Amino acid sequence: MFQLVSDQPLILARGLAKRFGDFTAVDGIDVSVAPGEAFGFLGPNGAGKSSTMRMISCVSLPTSGELRIFGMDPAVDGSAIRARLGVCPQLDNLDPDLSVRENLTTYARYFGLSRAEARRRADELLEFARLTEKAGSRVEPLSGGMKRRLTIARAMVNDPELVLLDEPTTGLDPQARHLLWERLFRLKQQGTTLVLTTHYMDEAEQLCDRLVVMDGGRIVAEGSPRALIETYSTAEVVELRFGQIRPADIVGKLEGIGERADPLPDRVLLYTADGDAAVAEVTRRGLQPSSVLVRRSTLEDVFLHLTGRTLVD
Repeated sequence: MFQLVSDQPLILARGLAKRFGDFTAVDGIDVSVAPGEAFGFLGPNGAGKSSTMRMISCVSLPTSGELRIFGMDPAVDGSAIRARLGVCPQLDNLDPDLSVRENLTTYARYFGLSRAEARRRADELLEFARLTEKAGSRVEPLSGGMKRRLTIARAMVNDPELVLLDEPTTGLDPQARHLLWERLFRLKQQGTTLVLTTHYMDEAEQLCDRLVVMDGGRIVAEGSPRALIETYSTAEVVELRFGQIRPADIVGKLEGIGERADPLPDRVLLYTADGDAAVAEVTRRGLQPSSVLVRRSTLEDVFLHLTGRTLVD
């Protein structure tokens, strides 16, 4: 059983499982998140990330296993836990009948803040989210990025110790994503613990100190982004395209170049310690790719190696 100790993790799960009838969404995972950490759940749609987040946010109780948040049991202390959480759901659920500022002040009142304190927090969060000039605007005309920043700002209204973000930048353009990353990095610098789900490899690399890769409801790898890449991939990857020739028909001719060659529908990925040397060997063998790209390994390469599928499947 869990012990309540002063240095315990903010989140501690052992054998955590969630089943819906005959379907197992989360299959006995172990997770530990330390104070001040930015922790991520990485995986494709349907991997079990959102189901795990719903259990951590005390919206859905585990089917089996043990879960403690702030050392408390969600089945018994759900209200006390939620009072210390900030939650940014996968889909924005802002009130379209209220102004941007009112979405913050009204939500603040749910946590027992006085009207004056609610206004003060709203002003701070509007500045944090770069929405001060939109304070009096209705929600509907806002861009997707603005709505997402407002949803995250609202999650911060109770000054939470732990913020849960379920796919915080899905559907946003690159500029909006990078602005949100910068806002989240500021939260981390202030000591806020962040737990996020994502199927964007670059987002996990940018934001997470440590993460788990999930697939089929299970954790298939765990570590820092750099440690995962070093463990499950190579220093460099060469992407080779061969026009009308099927990648699967080329792989045999690449045998012995680098550590391994993986065919995808449109290209071959050649995993190697030295991309330039690998390209030189490809050319020496008389192969003529229509395009060549040498790049560093990423978390997507890790996921391809572990599951054989891309992150956005």
